Amino acid sequence: MYVGVANPNMLIPVEKMRITNLDAKSSPKYFEVLYNPQTYTREKVVNYSPVASLGADAPVVQFLSGAMEVLTFELFFDSVSAGAEIGGQVSDRLKFEGNSLLPTITGGIDVRDYTKKITDLMYIDSDKHRPPELKVEWSSLQFKGFLSKCEQRFVRFDEQGQPVRAFLNCTFIEHRDVDKQFVSNPLNSPDTTKYHTVRQGDSLWSLAAEEYGDPGQWRAIAAANGLTNPRRLRTGEMLVVPALL
Repeated sequence: MYVGVANPNMLIPVEKMRITNLDAKSSPKYFEVLYNPQTYTREKVVNYSPVASLGADAPVVQFLSGAMEVLTFELFFDSVSAGAEIGGQVSDRLKFEGNSLLPTITGGIDVRDYTKKITDLMYIDSDKHRPPELKVEWSSLQFKGFLSKCEQRFVRFDEQGQPVRAFLNCTFIEHRDVDKQFVSNPLNSPDTTKYHTVRQGDSLWSLAAEEYGDPGQWRAIAAANGLTNPRRLRTGEMLVVPALL
């Protein structure tokens, strides 16, 4: 048996994950989860498209766009057993502690009263015409976006059939403010290298006007492709459209 100075970390409560409704008009705008998730996953995908090149062994890969990041984790809810690790307001902790000492037949806390705090975040805000924007915070985890999916699984019930334990699988999608320039014309990006398959009637002047907004920039395309005669373009030829730095 260990005898000595107590570990100070045992005296400090573990930080709880907090979910804030950024569109809420009144308090409380946030709440803490009852139990922290065991794990969480962040997934980010970038979209590319293969572009066929005449006579090449493999297509050229062209960047299309980035995709929203996805955050997933599982939350645990229990209204029968309570311990020092439970989160929420002080009133909630006292309520759970008292409920854990009573027999379930007396009719205790319906765990759906607490899972509802999560699922309600997917309902449409009448002013925003969309579900509320959220912020998930847990130590170094900082994520802003929307709750796009929530699967509820109830696994324990009292004598009246009231659920007292549940797991929620939550999926949040990233929301990021995008520059209006790329919203209005996402393909008009002169600082990104692209590839163009020559079609009948194409010219370096028209291509420069389309990509850069300036037909006079045709020389940059000619230089990137080693073209000595800019008037001689072959249909089906793959041209590099360089970024303008």
